Parts: sequence; C-alpha cells; structure tokens
Amino acid sequence: MEKRILLLEDGTYFIGEAIGSEKETIGEVVFNTGMTGYQETITDPSYYGQMITFTYPLVGNYGINRDDFESIQPVVKGVIVREAAEFASNWREQMTLNEFLKEKDIPGISGIDTRKLTKMIRKEGTLKGLLAPYTSETDQEKLLHHLRSVRLKTDQVAEVSSSKPFISPGEGKRVVLVDFGVKGSILKELNKRNCHVTVVPYNTSAAEILSMHPDGVMLSNGPGDPKDVPEAIEMIRGIQGVIPLFGICLGHQLFALANGADTFKLKFGHRGANHPVKELASGRVDFTAQNHGYAVDADSVSGTDMVVTHIELNDGTVEGLAHANYPAYTVQYHPEANPGPDDVNYLFDQFIEMMDLEREGRMTNA
Repeated sequence: MEKRILLLEDGTYFIGEAIGSEKETIGEVVFNTGMTGYQETITDPSYYGQMITFTYPLVGNYGINRDDFESIQPVVKGVIVREAAEFASNWREQMTLNEFLKEKDIPGISGIDTRKLTKMIRKEGTLKGLLAPYTSETDQEKLLHHLRSVRLKTDQVAEVSSSKPFISPGEGKRVVLVDFGVKGSILKELNKRNCHVTVVPYNTSAAEILSMHPDGVMLSNGPGDPKDVPEAIEMIRGIQGVIPLFGICLGHQLFALANGADTFKLKFGHRGANHPVKELASGRVDFTAQNHGYAVDADSVSGTDMVVTHIELNDGTVEGLAHANYPAYTVQYHPEANPGPDDVNYLFDQFIEMMDLEREGRMTNA
C-alpha cells in the first residue's frame, strides 16, 4: 500500500496509507462527528476547499450508491479516516469508497490517529493541511513552506453556485431557491411538497427575483464566510418584506448580515448529525444536522428587527432567527438532514404555511 502524508501548517504531520486520487492537495482540515452519512457529507457543496476528518473509526462499510448524493461533483479537497473499509456490504452499494474517491479525483488518507487529530483541531482550531504522496525521500520542510505560502480561496460560493437558472417543475407554490451551494436534499424537500422551484445563481438581483413573481424565496446553504457574498446581502434587503423568506445555514448568516447583525468564525465549527438545538418559544429540543464554520453574533442581534428563535445547547450560539415585522425566518442547522435526523423537517411545512398565509393576507387586502 502506498504511503501518504498529512502535513498541518503548525508542522504536525501524520503518515498513513493512501486512498483515492494520487494528487497533492491543500485545504482546511475540519472534522465531522456523524456515525453514518459519509457519502452525503463528501458530496455536500458546503465542504468546498476542506479536508474532512471523520471521527467515526470505520468509513466506507456500506459503499457508495446512486441515491445519496448531495451534488454531482464533490468539491472537498480530501478525506481523512482511521480505517477505510476495503469491502462494502449493502444491497444499494455500487462501488467502494476508494473507487469513488479515485473516480472523483479526491485524495485521502487512512490508518492515522483521527482521535488525536480531532483533539488538536478542538484545541487549536481549524488548520490548513496538505496531503501528498510519502516516501523516504519526501522533503517535509519544502512541503511545509509550500503549505504556509498558499492562501485559501475566498470566492467559494461562486465556485459552487449554479451558473444559470434552472427549473424543477411542480404545480404548487412557486419558490425561488437562491443557490449558494445548495444540497440536493433541499430541492427534494421542496419537490415533495409539489413546489415549482426556480433555482437561481447566488448573484441574482432582488429585481430579477421579484420579476419571477414567486410565492416565496429560499436562501440555501453554502461554503465559506458570509461576508464574502455582499451581492446576496443587498438582494435580501430588496426582497424581505415583499416575499416570504426562509434561509438555511449560510442563508441564515446572510439574512443576519442583511439586517444589521454580525457574524464570526467559530474555532472549529459545527459539523455532524447530533447537535442539540432548543426552540426558545416552546422549549422543544431537536437533534440536528449541521455543517458550518461561521455563526451569528448573539449580542449583535440586539437593536435589530430580528429575534433569536433557536440556540445550540452545546455552546449557546444562535441557531434560528425571525424578522419581527416581515414573514421571514432562518435556521443555522439543516432541516433537510441527509445525513442526520429529520426532527426538524417540519420547517419546510411551516414555509408552505407562511406562503399560504401571506397570499391570503394579500387577497384580503386587495
């Protein structure tokens, strides 16, 4: 088995076995605590530019299938596991994890102490990392110099968003879905509810969206820092109060910025399928799927026209917002799950109800 090195920007390194593509790559090293769902995780566009460390020790045991993709072309930089299953056992399995990574040109490493790596990230925060083939002649100092000299991309949303609008037809509510790196499962949930969905690029203007006469607008998930997407902030200001709005993950952060709040980078982010979130109004606690490196500053919400609706019970961060005057609400977590629990799937039904109520109100006032 060929050897591979995972080198971190602080000089720490791990030597393991190569899986996937043979290419050298650089990305932000993060960890995901989900026990299952590696296929959905690897194909989630929100992981653009990142190397995913799976904390569960065995990954790949049920293979890769045709149904669980969140995007057609994964944009992760690398996959880091304790053990990669050589054989898959599942009736839906079409290829092994290793075969999939090779097909998609994604390098990976197995056989390293992922527990140690995860504890490092929790203590130090996310770090840049480099994956490269390793032999006795590998010049680690040269690799480290190269790693430290590389700046990670900031135009991540532009890399993963649709370049042109497209339609997923239905006979129900007309929804414009703004694509900041949308997961396929969000579109599936809207289609389940018979919505007629028009997916538009991240830089679509408010005027263009309003010209489509939608019943509602959904702001999708996506990668990176929300402050790197100023076009979306202006767009949100132009549509809120006119059309019902529902935001997820990055869409939640952009909604906060558009209404005068602030965001900040988390030390190591929330990535997994087991995050407890409390709804403040009811006291209800749900376990949620999450994948984000930034959060809304709770103190900055004071003095705005927004109210905090949900909090994360692990660290108290803001997990939900609602506008005090407009039909608009957002959540930091993923109600479509995949991977993860579907405790909060009802939020899509609330979005439909909100569009119904807004339409009835307009007809009454007409």
